[in-house]
Parts: sequence; C-alpha cells; structure tokens
Amino acid sequence: MRPDDWQLSEDVNDFLARAGDFLRSRPALHNTPLTDIEKLRTRGADAHGAKATVFGRLEAGGEVCAIFYRTPRGYLSVTPLSAEQAITLAALLAGLGHSPSGVIADHDTATAFAETWQRHMGAPPVPFWRTHLYRLGTLTPPQQRPEGRGRVAGEKDHEQVVRWCRAFCVDVGENVSMDAIDAGSWDDTRFADKHFTFWETPAGIPVSMAGSTSMVGGMVRVDPVSTLAHLRGRGYAGAVTVEVSRAALTAGATDVVLFADPTNPTSNALYQRIGYVHVADFTGYKFPYTATEAD
Repeated sequence: MRPDDWQLSEDVNDFLARAGDFLRSRPALHNTPLTDIEKLRTRGADAHGAKATVFGRLEAGGEVCAIFYRTPRGYLSVTPLSAEQAITLAALLAGLGHSPSGVIADHDTATAFAETWQRHMGAPPVPFWRTHLYRLGTLTPPQQRPEGRGRVAGEKDHEQVVRWCRAFCVDVGENVSMDAIDAGSWDDTRFADKHFTFWETPAGIPVSMAGSTSMVGGMVRVDPVSTLAHLRGRGYAGAVTVEVSRAALTAGATDVVLFADPTNPTSNALYQRIGYVHVADFTGYKFPYTATEAD
C-alpha cells in the first residue's frame, strides 16, 4: 500500500462525515473511537488541554477501511490494520514528524506499529496496558442474585461516585484520572461523562457500582465496575453489571461491551457467566521519547 492512501485531517466534523459509517459498521470493535471522537466533537480537544487532534482514514476503492486519531492524552488510537498497513502508517507519521505518546489498538496492530516505530525512533516501546474486549450476547442473570436492588446515581450521589472512582483508580493503577480527581478536576477524568448505577442492600447501603457511556452508534460500554474490597465475592458486581447491561438493552443498544483485565480471572469468568463473549485483545505501548526528541 502507498502512504498517500492515508488522508489526514484536523477537522472532526469532516472526519466523521467521511468515516462515521465505517466506525458504526463494527460498533463493538470500534467502541473506544466512537466514544472518544464523539467527546471531541461535542467538547473539543481544548476541553482536555490537548493539542489539536489529528485524524486519519485509510481508503481503498473509495471506501474507508481503517482510521486513527490522536487522543487528548497524546496516544495514537488505531482500528485494526494488517501488518503491512501498520508498518506503512508508522513510517508515514514518523516521516511527517508526528510524536504520539504511544499507541493503543488491537494487540496485533499495536505491536506491528510499535515495532516499526522503534526502528524509526531507536528506543523500544514500553507495554503499559492489556485488556480483553467482551460483547454481550444473551444476558444471563445469575441464578442466585444477592439481596437488594439497583439504583441509578443522582446528583446527590456525586461525592460518593467520585470517591469510588478514585478507589477504582487505585486498584487498577490509573494515575491520570486519580491525579485529576485529587486536583479537583473531575471533568478531566474519563469518568465525568458516564452514567452510574449502584447496587444497594435492602437497607439502602451501596455496595457496588457500575458506570456506562452514553449510546453512540448503537453501542454502550460498561465501565467501570467496582465493589468495595471488603464486600467482594458476594455477587454484587455481577448484579450491578446485569443491571446496567439490561438498562442499555432496554434503551435500544445493539452492542453492549466492556473491557476486562486479563490478569483477573474472577472478573473474566463473571462476565462470561452473565453472557459476555470475548471479541478481541487490546494492547497499549508507551513511546519513551517523541520524534522531535529523536531528531
């Protein structure tokens, strides 16, 4: 393939007009680009203190077959590519002087891009994130549901939602959002535009929480799911995940997805028991220095 098969732009509206149908064609696999780019469209990169975002689309036969964009944190997010396509994209961006902080994509695409970037920049990329992507098949609530009920969080619950999101960040080592919370900058976290649901005991005490994105392209992503450490193993996480998954289906979602840590067999087994099916593996690499520094 030729480098000029990639079309670059900084205009999110023009990009969506040309690539929106492609993104919506596989909403589960493209779930993160769908939500990220919608946020950029409605809020703008400046809302995150980011540089101008670069979008790219790969066309073949007049049809878009892949896209990339730079996230507000500086990472390059890429939809699945062949090894040849990933190599060409990395060479193109390096030649144009782009300097992403890293790359996030399905495992094969991210790895092919990162290895090519290393050949151009000299230093080895650092893996920092691995995850399984699941899509809901047939929702199957647990036969033994814990006592209690789900309750949608309201404005009066905001402080508790913030505390639980921070605790979740501590558990998974998510420092960027935790630092933003500690700085009082809730709007700069990835949780700010999500909807939250609690699972409460019969006494009305919240014991687990799940978030979900607004629907984009028929897709809703469940994220995060968190239970207080001393209350785990009692079925609360499964109950609240079923609650938000059912709510997404009721709202008309065609694709309900979530990510799970591959090193946590408990959560992976739970999601599969309630009807989630493995779709793909994703990987993130950090680049130790930028193209500018390499020069």
